[in-house]
Amino acid sequence: MKKTTRNSAAAISLCLFFAASFAQPSGDQPYPPQYGKPFMGVPDRLNVVMYQVNTRAFSQEGNFKGVIARLDSIKALGINVIYIMPIYPVGELKATNSPYATKDYNAIGSEFGTLDDFRELVDGAHQRKMAVMLDVVVNHTSWDNPWIANKDWYVQDSSGNIKYPKNWKDVAQLNFNNQDMRLALIRSMKSWVLKANIDGFRCDYADGPPADFWEQAIDTLRKIKSHKLLFLAEGSRISNYKAGFDFDFGFRFYANLKNIYKNNRSVKSIDTVNAKDYEGATDGQGMVRYLTNHDVNSSDGTPLDLFGGEKGSMAAFVVIAYMKGIPMIYNGQEIANPFRLVFPFTKDHIDWSHHSREVTGEYKKIIGLRNKDETVRKGELTSYSSDDVCVFSKVLGSKTVLVLSNLRDRTVIYTMPAALANKRWKDAFTGSETTLGGSVDLQPYSYMVLKKNDP
Repeated sequence: MKKTTRNSAAAISLCLFFAASFAQPSGDQPYPPQYGKPFMGVPDRLNVVMYQVNTRAFSQEGNFKGVIARLDSIKALGINVIYIMPIYPVGELKATNSPYATKDYNAIGSEFGTLDDFRELVDGAHQRKMAVMLDVVVNHTSWDNPWIANKDWYVQDSSGNIKYPKNWKDVAQLNFNNQDMRLALIRSMKSWVLKANIDGFRCDYADGPPADFWEQAIDTLRKIKSHKLLFLAEGSRISNYKAGFDFDFGFRFYANLKNIYKNNRSVKSIDTVNAKDYEGATDGQGMVRYLTNHDVNSSDGTPLDLFGGEKGSMAAFVVIAYMKGIPMIYNGQEIANPFRLVFPFTKDHIDWSHHSREVTGEYKKIIGLRNKDETVRKGELTSYSSDDVCVFSKVLGSKTVLVLSNLRDRTVIYTMPAALANKRWKDAFTGSETTLGGSVDLQPYSYMVLKKNDP
């Protein structure tokens, strides 16, 4: 081993001193001034329709400008909340080029653009009446994050070596017993609200940090009275609701839906998932549900791969959009993008010129009804599902919406329950009238959305 001279040791000590000074929470420094005017159009929890942007894969440029160019198209889907994957500089030490290895919580990665570019994106979304949530990764940092100089900010083994979480060797595990570290994280989150005028956070691996940290962070951020903020936990803990999150993430729903399509699991199993997912939820708190996202699109396949092609995936999306929870679309899903966007999302880019107009139109139709019909969003749910068909009603006052979606690639005869049989309905999309008798023949992957108004 090469010996360290006295001068080089002194130089290293000086570097560590400056690195540690930079990494301290600097509570005496003022927050950045508020940029722009806080957005007054942030939707209530039950009214959210979410869209995930993977900036690297979204365009050939892989930057904010590529997203800005398609804000009108995102809005046209009926979206009112965009969540953007991490925008921070990505770590290079022990790295896999993961956007979830944050090198600096207070900066923007040059690959994406500048702060002015990000502000332009947020301003453009606000002008189109869409809120913007920023993906934040608080469980761990990259190994070359300046915070590494503060070893007490990280979990260490018995030998004093900083540990990594789970099997993610490219990142270092933060220590939530350290109050200075907690405050530094919260300070960074608050700074983004002020300097970029964002409207909330999607919190990566939210089940990792302790629930009391999230309670501390969300309570602090909700005290910014000029902003209405939304918080999405990429987690499934019941305690996330108590901590103040608006939404948990639909891991269970997605996994169960895959089993319905792939392994012929009973559609009635959705009722069990709904009950589990909503334990502890109050005041409109709920689940964000999806057919795909950046993780499972890369690892499992596209909705076309997993859910019966274009027709089958739309039958599944009707259930996601109308039954219970907040629907989310992952970029490219709305044009039936046929290939995976593979981690770390630098090789594959969505080709927006090749798309299915029929699929895009169907997403617009389904989301449009959800946005227009309060009964769909807020009605009381009653499930009538069979083993093959997802059937449910939503009732609000005198209005009822009835959904029947065949999740099988075969014709299914569904026997109507007495409460629904022999009644007149209107097609929710066309307005045409129909009467449902004692049974309904549903073609493969077909769905019906009906409504009536009782006197």
